[in-house]
Amino acid sequence: MHPSLEALGFVPALAIAYAVATRPARREVALAAAALLLIFLAFVTPLQGWATHTFLWAHLLQNVVLAEWAPALLVLAVPRRLGARLHVPMLVVLPIWVVTYFVWHLPFIYDAALHHQHSLLHVEHLTYLVAGLALWWPVVHGRESSGTKAAYLFGAFVLASPLGLLLGLIPHAIYPFYVHAPRTWGPGPLADQQLAGMTMALEEAAVFFAAFAFYLHRFLREEQGDPQLLRARLDRARDA
Repeated sequence: MHPSLEALGFVPALAIAYAVATRPARREVALAAAALLLIFLAFVTPLQGWATHTFLWAHLLQNVVLAEWAPALLVLAVPRRLGARLHVPMLVVLPIWVVTYFVWHLPFIYDAALHHQHSLLHVEHLTYLVAGLALWWPVVHGRESSGTKAAYLFGAFVLASPLGLLLGLIPHAIYPFYVHAPRTWGPGPLADQQLAGMTMALEEAAVFFAAFAFYLHRFLREEQGDPQLLRARLDRARDA
């Protein structure tokens, strides 16, 4: 297995940028470390070989790590005083994130990236990471109300979930790279695609519904005048 630029390039670059740009607390350091470890493991374990040679489900799992899980942890790891300085508009970043997901999953683009693993595939992964950071930024550091954040997260789920469901329900394999991939174990091309699509749909449902439920519950508490949340809102306004 060749060394992965994502593991040996992205992870050190992110670690250096984080260390230089922030003065994090211990909890924030732990979150950043967890995010970097996720990316590292996704690209140095056997998952990397399966993704680039054999299985669609492995590639989609790497994409989920880069576009959703690791960005969420990295944004949470940014100290509030710094995060409040950058305003990222929800109505701009949500369409960018959705379009990034859908464009890279078009069969001819997906296969092109896999056939150019030392160039285009790295661009794909970098755009997932950047789009994911932009997606989560207004959720964690935005000045919008908790109700607005809940609606935003629900919108992200509604807009992104059809992709996984579509991959899971199409009656034939649509990615020639994986159709012709040599397999000595595991599911065939169609079952692989169905497994990938349904796993992606269930993962997005779990992640976005959990975040949606958190902010919806927070919104309801704010509406009831919870003093702890009112103080937190004042603190955010002061940091801004």
